[in-house]
Amino acid sequence: MEVTIQLDSPDKQLELFGSADSYLRLLRRSLGVQISARQAKLVITGREKNVNRAAEIIDRMQKHVHKGHMLTTEDITVFLTGDDSGPAGEASKAITVYSAKKVVEPSTKGQLKYVEVMLANDLTFCIGPAGTGKTYLAVAIAVSMLKKKQIRRIVLARPAVEAGEKLGFLPGDVQAKVNPYLRPLFDALEDMMDFAQMRKFIELDIIEIIPLAFMRGRTLNEAVIICDEAQNTSPLQMLMVLTRLGHGSKMIITGDITQIDLDTSQKSGMVEAIEILRRIKGIGCVELTQRDIVRHRLVQNIVRAYKKKAKS
Repeated sequence: MEVTIQLDSPDKQLELFGSADSYLRLLRRSLGVQISARQAKLVITGREKNVNRAAEIIDRMQKHVHKGHMLTTEDITVFLTGDDSGPAGEASKAITVYSAKKVVEPSTKGQLKYVEVMLANDLTFCIGPAGTGKTYLAVAIAVSMLKKKQIRRIVLARPAVEAGEKLGFLPGDVQAKVNPYLRPLFDALEDMMDFAQMRKFIELDIIEIIPLAFMRGRTLNEAVIICDEAQNTSPLQMLMVLTRLGHGSKMIITGDITQIDLDTSQKSGMVEAIEILRRIKGIGCVELTQRDIVRHRLVQNIVRAYKKKAKS
């Protein structure tokens, strides 16, 4: 049997086929089919059942790339095994943001649970390793709620703690000094809306990106407050943040408790808060794992290797 598939985005063949056609070779080996590329088409030949399966997987791969996700070998494996925890699983839930070119949605079952917990609770704690989408999905939920006029503003905060290195004196005004710490939050926002719109919202204080210390003494109503890198808060800082929650607001606390940059004698405020508060109704707690990593495939292997070393 032979089936010809028209590619939706011929300009994205490298993303779709993988380096040196590695994704196509994986499909060939796994399904026992022949796949050849002819201009903007793929031709699949082999047994009918296997050809249909390959065509179905290629369709899922195209949808995955079209939504702005990076395709990995792990994604192809998930498609082959039919595991719905993969990026194109049935339970996927799109998050509406300002950018018309970007579709934001959870890519794993862990991320889907995280989105559901954020929507269901006024206070959510999320811990997990780098690359699991803790900050990105929290910002997406905040932007979505702002677009739907469910809130009036977004406040994004981070503790200004250096990650194991001393940066020394930084020139410029306060904004210039703290910008390196807050850059990841700007990066996430830039994916959700164009730069001009983001700048306008920041100028109007609809979106505020600040160091954690700037939250002291404030009550934030009708807002989504995101405290990122919260593993680096002290217990007193965490209590200060938690008590900023006002009427009609939602708070999301994210962090990686395996990367605490505080002095070894100081306990993480995030760790303590989860221990004290996790059983209170209205407070959600989600733990993402290396299975939820959606960055480059090597990130999963790096996290796994360091985790193995810590246990040895």
